[in-house]
Amino acid sequence: MKWFKVKGAAAARLRQRKHALLRKFRIPENALPGSLVVTHRRCGKPTCHCASLGKGHPMWQLTFMVNGKKRVESIPKEWVDQILPLVEQGKEYKDAVAEVFAINAQLLVLWRKEAKKRGR
Repeated sequence: MKWFKVKGAAAARLRQRKHALLRKFRIPENALPGSLVVTHRRCGKPTCHCASLGKGHPMWQLTFMVNGKKRVESIPKEWVDQILPLVEQGKEYKDAVAEVFAINAQLLVLWRKEAKKRGR
């Protein structure tokens, strides 16, 4: 069964996109999963400015999954400029992998339709 060799213009376009993604994305060595966000927390000191303003102190957090469990790690403000591009790189890679999988599924569907037309 060589469903990935299905013929036609739609299949050719899908394969071109797939191979472009495969050429572009190798597993990034230092990419990070998840998302990097800034939240605000109050420190609890009654004399601190955050007690009266209500917004709290900015706090960066990296949220990601490991073995099906959510992890949240605090990231020092000084690291954000280094960490953010690595998180973006991880997201781009994950999105590219998902798109390759979706293309493979679309090629399979096209092959099945082609096989039905041939009476197989």
